Amino acid sequence: MKTPNKPVVLVPACNRLVGLHPFHIAGKKYIDAVRLAGCLPLVVPSSTAAEIDELLDVADGVLLTGSPSNVHPSHFGEEVHDPSLPLDPDRDDWTLPMIPRALERGIPLFAICRGFQEANVALGGSLHQAVQEVPGQRDHRGAPHLKDAPPEVVYDFAHEVTVVPGGTLAGIVEKPSFQVNSVHGQGVNKLAPGLRVEARAPDGLVEAFSMAEAKSFNLCVQWHPEWQAAQNPISLRLFKAFGAACQSFRDRHREPHRDPDR
Repeated sequence: MKTPNKPVVLVPACNRLVGLHPFHIAGKKYIDAVRLAGCLPLVVPSSTAAEIDELLDVADGVLLTGSPSNVHPSHFGEEVHDPSLPLDPDRDDWTLPMIPRALERGIPLFAICRGFQEANVALGGSLHQAVQEVPGQRDHRGAPHLKDAPPEVVYDFAHEVTVVPGGTLAGIVEKPSFQVNSVHGQGVNKLAPGLRVEARAPDGLVEAFSMAEAKSFNLCVQWHPEWQAAQNPISLRLFKAFGAACQSFRDRHREPHRDPDR
């Protein structure tokens, strides 16, 4: 019997100390969401620039996850604003050059929270390091800065986003607005050249963008659609659209599966 041949989605890991030992870590909710999309997750540890193209050779999609860490501000010409916040330079070192190469190849890309911020920086944009300190912007950190808040509180709906008509997001959700969670202290300052705003928060902050001229599906969102994605109709639509794009890429670029018994 023919075995289903699922698209492979690269999931870059974060770098974390567990006790005194370094670990590569990827949140289970992201892995579950890749499977919900009908794809096979492949967690990738810290890589080198020389390995990026080899990794992309096996990829039918890329999912950039959220993380407690921030993109190092040196990548957009700034000093660290708050030294108490975690950074992950090892992740920066390979995801930032990987993003434009994935888009150039037409590999579907879905980026979430930190991944959203990575994509903007990788393509030439910049970030507010502390959105809550920017005049006219609200505090988007939600509950995470409250000690010991349970996940159900952290990832509860926090505000509405308004969808920009005619874009990728609008075509997927088919709604002018919807509720999202909010778990970020940083946000888009200058949007990178070539990127199109897909949604905004009530205070005008960019909540989703895409590269309109890219060869394949790409969508970057500031909220966390992976949280309880199977119970959220909007999240389901997003991951199913990503999964369909990954399958389409695989169908176009991979040898068809051959049954070894034939």
